[in-house]
Amino acid sequence: MSGPLRGVLVADFSRILAGPYATMLLADLGADVVKVEPPGGDDTRDWRPPVRDDVSTYYLAVNRNKRSLALDLTDPGDLTLAHRLADRADVLIQNFRPGALRRFGLDHDTVTARNTRLVYASISGFGDAGGADLPGYDLMVQAAAGLMSLTGDADGPPYKAGVAVFDVIAGLHAAVGILAALRHREETGRGQHVTVDLLSSALSGLVNHTSAHVAGGAAPHRMGNAHPSIVPYEPLPTADGELVVIAGNDAQFRTLCRVLGVPGLADDARFGRNADRVAHRDELRPLLVTALSRRGSADWFAELRAAGVPCSPINSVAEGVALAEGLGLEPVVTAGGVPGIRNPIGLSGTPPRYDLPPPELDEHGDQLRAWLAAS
Repeated sequence: MSGPLRGVLVADFSRILAGPYATMLLADLGADVVKVEPPGGDDTRDWRPPVRDDVSTYYLAVNRNKRSLALDLTDPGDLTLAHRLADRADVLIQNFRPGALRRFGLDHDTVTARNTRLVYASISGFGDAGGADLPGYDLMVQAAAGLMSLTGDADGPPYKAGVAVFDVIAGLHAAVGILAALRHREETGRGQHVTVDLLSSALSGLVNHTSAHVAGGAAPHRMGNAHPSIVPYEPLPTADGELVVIAGNDAQFRTLCRVLGVPGLADDARFGRNADRVAHRDELRPLLVTALSRRGSADWFAELRAAGVPCSPINSVAEGVALAEGLGLEPVVTAGGVPGIRNPIGLSGTPPRYDLPPPELDEHGDQLRAWLAAS
């Protein structure tokens, strides 16, 4: 193993997305991640289509650089191996319902009584108090946290985001918490309990909208693709398609108006300052649309980009990957012949590794059982 987390053993009892995403990030950075799966495997192995070589691409997305060990926790022999793995691990991560692992002796208190250096990370949907009985599915959290009330046309129905965004955010929070706990262990010699729940991650991830409520007493609501506090900040139609156009400050708005051939708009008292543009958005938008209608989105994108005005065509996923490639970001990496999206963290001295493809179920079972049995 190589990387800044070389030598860190992670016992990964998580499944689906938030936990496996966190552990893949750690594995990319050098941690030795043992993915413990039930005999039937991680649920996402069956979330298909699409597939690659008859393997779910959902599973492939978050499980590279790991070794798989299938254990039936109701089997005494397998449970003994699970305990031995927990005793050897530096990190244990799990996303079972709160309290579910207690009957197996794999809960935080039981495991850390034997392994005081263990960083034990728990991911739940709604915490371990009043929401302990609620399953933690991302769509539930998008609905419960308020995201769906913000997504969609102003006069239309609520919509979910196109990706399990709060699972991903919770996975990131879990990884940050684990790294912080490992740093603390370096100083004290003791691990601690890292807890992350999707609802709290969601409320944190809603940033300006939750702040609008708790700090400003405002009531955020659906606005389609518009922004409550910045104008313009939305897709606008051109002669042949839509282009996202942003003026994050007054100088950018003035440049936008100049490039569009309507410099007078920047001197109009209704539009000169961002606060004025927000107040008069319904008057400004058609004036910008009229100017943009003279040319196609590709032409405007090139000209606005050259002038430093934030803008973008609305790409497909394939076009997004192609754009990253064209910008030299090298988004696609290959691990054991399986392509995936690279770890987004760049480290100059210890870059992420891509050594192992997402494992087949129990692919490393014999090797790991022999190692654990020898303890």
